[in-house]
Amino acid sequence: MIRNRFAAIAATTAAAALLLTACNAADDAASAAREGAGSALQSLNFGSGTAKQNNAAPGTGDWATGPGKPASKPAAKKWVQLSASSAGDLNPVVVNGAGFTLYRFDKDTAHPSRSNCSGECATTWPPVLVAPGGKIFVDGVAKSDVGVVKRDDGNLQVTIGGWPVYRFSKDLEPGDTNGQGVGGTWFGVTPDGRKAGAAAEEPEQGGGGTQAPASSVTLSDEINFGDPSEGLAGSGCQNVGRDDSASSLQASGALKIWSGKDCKGESKVVQGNIADLNSIGFDDRISSVFLG
Repeated sequence: MIRNRFAAIAATTAAAALLLTACNAADDAASAAREGAGSALQSLNFGSGTAKQNNAAPGTGDWATGPGKPASKPAAKKWVQLSASSAGDLNPVVVNGAGFTLYRFDKDTAHPSRSNCSGECATTWPPVLVAPGGKIFVDGVAKSDVGVVKRDDGNLQVTIGGWPVYRFSKDLEPGDTNGQGVGGTWFGVTPDGRKAGAAAEEPEQGGGGTQAPASSVTLSDEINFGDPSEGLAGSGCQNVGRDDSASSLQASGALKIWSGKDCKGESKVVQGNIADLNSIGFDDRISSVFLG
């Protein structure tokens, strides 16, 4: 009986030791991966502006896959370009040197950076890869938001806001956004790593948690919802009747407000009632809204 008890204790101790060893090994591997990515980032060069402005050779880097061609199989480039731009209904969104939309994947992680798209996934969604010692041109994207993560195959994938970024094989022309919302997990990536698009963005202000898209909004010329006011309803982009007059708004859900007509210019996603639009820098600036 005593011998069996000692045997059980010994087995438990051994199992605990093995578990601790495995945990330490996993921690060491994660630490090594972070150090490797950090070293790789230090070996990269950054350039301000576009590749063309920096006289990058035509037919190289992001330009190697041009209009009318699907995204190629993953291949590390000597340089990549990250430009803040607009594509389809996405504004802002990051595009590459050829003007193709870049995406992020909800099943990846940003802290720490890790890609969970490989094999067939990486064929459909080619990761944006940069060669060791390569160059990243940042155009409207903060250098501090850009990084790299070492993939399981050893390649370096570019990250924005910690999120690994990809192209979509079914985007055939610059400005295509066919990957937006695919599977409810793929979204264009903004210059700071968030999801692009009104339905995907985090609201700038409002109460009661994240709400469904608003189908109507009341814009008031005075703060605290004072008169005169104007109501808009429907879905899609709606131009405001009294341009640049609103100082407060009331809505039952989330919507996107724009500084220009036809949902152009500067924009913010808001939700619920906002008693003073000056608090988000939009007093007397709303020219159009996106509803529904």
